[in-house]
Amino acid sequence: MKLQDKVAVVTGAASGMGKAIAETYAREGAKVIVADLNLEGAEAVVKEITDNGGIAKAVQVNVAKQEDIDNMIDTAVNEYGTLDILVNNAGIMDGFEPVGDILDERWDLIFDINTKGVMRAMRKAIPIFLEKGKGNIINTASTGGLNGAHAGATYGASKHAVIGLTKNTGYMYAQKGIRCNAIAPGAVATNISASMKNINAFGMERTKVVQGVIPRVGQPEEIAQVALFLASDESSFVNGTVITADGGWTAAF
Repeated sequence: MKLQDKVAVVTGAASGMGKAIAETYAREGAKVIVADLNLEGAEAVVKEITDNGGIAKAVQVNVAKQEDIDNMIDTAVNEYGTLDILVNNAGIMDGFEPVGDILDERWDLIFDINTKGVMRAMRKAIPIFLEKGKGNIINTASTGGLNGAHAGATYGASKHAVIGLTKNTGYMYAQKGIRCNAIAPGAVATNISASMKNINAFGMERTKVVQGVIPRVGQPEEIAQVALFLASDESSFVNGTVITADGGWTAAF
């Protein structure tokens, strides 16, 4: 049991990578807060976990709201006594818009969820980790946070920002026992495409060449294994960095 008696919060955990991470952590002994805007989906994940002998609790969270993030972290502490691992996985896509076609309201929404929500959860968790003298943050970034042709300008910028935040945090708190790393998944079979609105024909066309060299689509469970490594003591010397999990896609360029 790599995470025996650890307490973890996983956002975006009702489906896809977040669901796989929550279930993997629970199998490895962690007590998990399954956080998602979709409460019914989160409760279904909790049922799966508890039916298999794990410990979990569902919390409805809109990561764009500070009060929801505060409640999410507070619930972990109130239910299980502490917090050891924070996984910021919740996120939405853009519609492949290039910068000339960005709408302010869409930019603000994507950054509120993909970037500000990550920052706020980290900010809420840091005092707990500082008091404990240890803690672990894992952020779901994207290969779109490393390259320019994997999504639109807004999504790419939001994930580049997450990577910058990850690196800064890993360095700043390295001597305080706190680690912060990110995962950059490539194409993974999730339902994030459901958040894509009004697909931009020009932007989509420009990314076709890059999409065409994807070796294969990954499974959420494959990303969960990376998240397990980063959450466990096996990665004790890994801090402030990004692990790319894309089946070799970005090795091509």
